Amino acid sequence: MEQTRGILTEDENLHLAKDPYKTAINTEFIVKALKGPILAPFGGQVELSCQLSPPQSAQHMEIRWFRNRYTQPIYLYKEGKDLYGETTSRYVERTELLKDAIGEGKVTLRIFNVSVDDDGQYHCFFRNGDFSEEDITEVKVTATSSDIQIFMHPPNTKGLIMDCHSGGWFPQPQMEWRDSRGEVLLPTSKSHSQDRDKLFNMKMTLLLSDSHPGTVTCYLRNPLTGQEERISFVLSDQLFSHKKIWKIIMVTLVMVLIASIAFPSVALCRKQPERGKCCSKKFPLLVGAGIVFSSVVLDIVLTVYLYKHQRVPASDRLFALDAIWVEDVIVALWVLMVFITMLISLIYFTMKDRMQSERTEQISKVSSETVNRETTVKQGANPFDRANIHMFQFLRGDDNSDGEK
Repeated sequence: MEQTRGILTEDENLHLAKDPYKTAINTEFIVKALKGPILAPFGGQVELSCQLSPPQSAQHMEIRWFRNRYTQPIYLYKEGKDLYGETTSRYVERTELLKDAIGEGKVTLRIFNVSVDDDGQYHCFFRNGDFSEEDITEVKVTATSSDIQIFMHPPNTKGLIMDCHSGGWFPQPQMEWRDSRGEVLLPTSKSHSQDRDKLFNMKMTLLLSDSHPGTVTCYLRNPLTGQEERISFVLSDQLFSHKKIWKIIMVTLVMVLIASIAFPSVALCRKQPERGKCCSKKFPLLVGAGIVFSSVVLDIVLTVYLYKHQRVPASDRLFALDAIWVEDVIVALWVLMVFITMLISLIYFTMKDRMQSERTEQISKVSSETVNRETTVKQGANPFDRANIHMFQFLRGDDNSDGEK
């Protein structure tokens, strides 16, 4: 490809800066193309114009439009004819050259059924004998979709999950969540894919872990055209009621644990012959409280671990299933811990009651023997028996032993 370019003077550079066209200057003619980028709607049509300056007829010239390679034209006009045989196949039936003003050196390339592949630079090339010149214009394909959908997953222990889906965008749009005050909500995840037409399908996930009454809006914006599309969803407090239910379940289980310890402890305390020992460290109620406290702490630690340990990201379609699995495990864990704690408490209080009964029987037996010996002494026991009686009285703490002496 031969090109002859002149050297631009300072005045010519000033002229080019004020010219609304890109220009390339030589001694014979100038090829001028409109400044880009030129926006082309997906599925529509776009027109790219070139103009010779000074105006002159281009009917006898070679006019070639190409993308990246000169040898692969998307349209070729030569010797007054349209040469479709040398044109790139995918442009043969989608392009035409408007030559209404070719006598003045102006031609327009029209592209039909614009696709994403049409995005990029286009070279407008003129050849007149041994002299050739070209200029470049840029096309930006745009596509905007009003098809936006919000999907809400069933609430779970981790919160409320909302997905925003929209397809048919180009280029990749800006996407964000906003609340009723217009403030941006940080998404849990954001992803995209491209379909067979290379249009972008967008997905954005939002996880609301706390009560968030009001309106949540999904925004999408085309960065080239500035066109925005949105869809809103109104949230209510009822969507977050599952957390109240969980609190009720946990409180109920803890109350069952406390009751299973308190009632047997009080019953054992009433059987204590020494009421002052009810507040000792070995008092059944304090021991039972320690068992309950240990069980609750262990349950809370395991629950927090399962709740915070995120095995599946919120954007994954299995996230809701994983959250349900965590809920079931937590409930089973608490119920199992309640059962084990009640079983341990039952064994402890049963053994404690049996030991206390045996101790009471021993004390009663010793008291009975002591009374019998006292009776014998009163009836004339020998000094050795009298000494044994005093010893029994001393061991059981009888205040009247001193008087007996």
